Amino acid sequence: MQIISLLENSTNNPLLGSEHGLSLFLESNGHKILFDTGETSLFAENARILGVNLQDIDCVVISHGHSDHGGGLQTFLALNKTAKIFVREDGFGPYYSQREDDAYHYIGLDRNLLESKQLVFTGVEHQLYSGISLFSGVTGTKFFPKGNKTLLKKIGETYIPDDFSHEQNLVVEEEGVCLLIAGCAHRGIVNILEAFHTKRGYFPTHVIGGFHLFNHRTGEPESDETLSLIATYLQKTGAKFYTCHCTGAYSFNFLHAKLGNTIEYLSGGTHLTIEKEKNI
Repeated sequence: MQIISLLENSTNNPLLGSEHGLSLFLESNGHKILFDTGETSLFAENARILGVNLQDIDCVVISHGHSDHGGGLQTFLALNKTAKIFVREDGFGPYYSQREDDAYHYIGLDRNLLESKQLVFTGVEHQLYSGISLFSGVTGTKFFPKGNKTLLKKIGETYIPDDFSHEQNLVVEEEGVCLLIAGCAHRGIVNILEAFHTKRGYFPTHVIGGFHLFNHRTGEPESDETLSLIATYLQKTGAKFYTCHCTGAYSFNFLHAKLGNTIEYLSGGTHLTIEKEKNI
């Protein structure tokens, strides 16, 4: 199983650009998958530099309806006319952020793309291919991210708290590896892992994604107490974690101090080969 981080808030390659967003290339079970497209067309330029041909992509998964994860969709659709785009039924919102000026800023996907015939709207469970599936409908409320408080959806003329029903997670199983990919974990990474465990009776072997452990509006991380409790839970799962994007530098360093090498940062340009560990 191969993963390349095409785009993230940071990069380990001076040839690549970075922005507040996420885009991952995944190759597994004979399929090439794009997970999220970042905010702009930058993911496509980075893909070119990294040798990833977007015309070869079989399908795209949009983790949720925010522009830093699906803003590059128009660019992708111009390059690839056949790949299916898997997005939740309410993925096009509309979604807003209340910023420092107290105004409501649109942060959703481009609703003009709703006309695309490449879109496939997913339910709570959706099988993509053998060993590759999506799940959503996470309802737990443990350690619900503080940064969610200013993220809203608009119904009529009213702005209400977003319940993130538009968020979905990718599961990839291959030769003893079970990888869970969460885009931003707005529902809370602990709740997502618990939902996964409830469905399957075991935890994933590997987890990739942003954990939304800092408030993008204020720049403040979750409290040390909350981070410590999250670290204890993550350790209990026995999984290997690769986190990025909305986790935040302070939160990552805190978790790394607790978890050591069982958690790593996945900056743009990183190549991962994930395979079952062999007994020595």
